[in-house]
Amino acid sequence: MAEEHRPDPLKEVQISSKSIYHGNLLDLYEDEVRLPDGQTSTREYVKHQGAAALLPVFSNGDLMLVKQFRYPLGQTFLEVPAGKIDPDEAPEKTATRELEEETGLRCSKWAELDYFYPSIGYTNEIIYLYVGWDIEEKTQQIDDEEFLQKKRVPFNQAHQMVLNGEITDSKTALIILKAAHWWKKEQPFLINDL
Repeated sequence: MAEEHRPDPLKEVQISSKSIYHGNLLDLYEDEVRLPDGQTSTREYVKHQGAAALLPVFSNGDLMLVKQFRYPLGQTFLEVPAGKIDPDEAPEKTATRELEEETGLRCSKWAELDYFYPSIGYTNEIIYLYVGWDIEEKTQQIDDEEFLQKKRVPFNQAHQMVLNGEITDSKTALIILKAAHWWKKEQPFLINDL
């Protein structure tokens, strides 16, 4: 018997939408919605193009991460190479482009790990996660207004840094955990102590 399709009893229905701000990275909207009980309410949210991240794994088991200052929090974070998806660009293209721009690396082999929504309470942003290997070194091509430092970290150390709270960026923590799980299962090559 086919599964019966039932409407979501928690769904909110858009009545109207108003653009508040249009920027290079994001757009801010204010929508009026009808709640499940028939009442109306306002929802403010950020529309985002989405992003993609690629975690490169060297043949010795090291990862390449980047240190980057993040203005909203006023501190430097250790992160996976990542960036926003350009219009009409596939997420895997974004991931490989950003990896080469930020680190000068290109992975001839890669696998899609997953995707996730980093802040479901106020944005529709989605981040696609990839792991790559068979690395070729190219020329780093950082954007003019982007300042970062590359940092090679052993996979097992990065994994511990996530568990110890030393890596706190959500996309980086998640990609390291998912990549470690995927790597143990798929094992494109052996990494000791992972």
